[in-house]
Amino acid sequence: MDLGLEQQDKDRITRSILEKYAKASFTPEGAFKYPTGAAALRMLGYDEAVLGQLPATVQDAYCGVGNPFSLGAIEPGMAVLDIGSGAGVDTLVAALVVGPGGKAVGIDITPEMVARARANLELMKLTHVAFHQGSAEQLGFPSGGFDAVISNGALNLVVDKEKASAEIFRVLKPGGRLMAADQVLTGAPPRSTSDMVASWYR
Repeated sequence: MDLGLEQQDKDRITRSILEKYAKASFTPEGAFKYPTGAAALRMLGYDEAVLGQLPATVQDAYCGVGNPFSLGAIEPGMAVLDIGSGAGVDTLVAALVVGPGGKAVGIDITPEMVARARANLELMKLTHVAFHQGSAEQLGFPSGGFDAVISNGALNLVVDKEKASAEIFRVLKPGGRLMAADQVLTGAPPRSTSDMVASWYR
């Protein structure tokens, strides 16, 4: 779907996202209109046995909008890709579930979020996890490499959703699953391109 965005509009959206999430990488509480941190993980029904393996500082970094793990089973040995992985909480949850025989990879566009995710990983000493800076519109992974792709509050921010969708299904194995929790617009859409760009990341 062509939104009629010029390159300068896309660049403005990207700058706004980078600025907001750079700040949120340090202090997620207060950066969003929905609950964050350990309380949000429990409110959203994350597995308590898994949460018990996450250090408190990792739980505190959570700023997702839902629970993608409620959409289907993640099994030991699976390969999972987390798009828009933020501080890495969902990626680390996936890593604990798939175990050392599987792998969990997180990508995020914001360098500060990737750094926070790597710091959280260092606290857990898991060896089957990796975090990379990257975009959902151009996934730098071979085709058919993942059993599941998860995403939590990130795909709504992507400008070219058709391109991102094509990339997601390219990297999934045959029969693989996309499990996404996200936000949707329930009111009237912005009336102009400038209004749409200005409100993109809110």
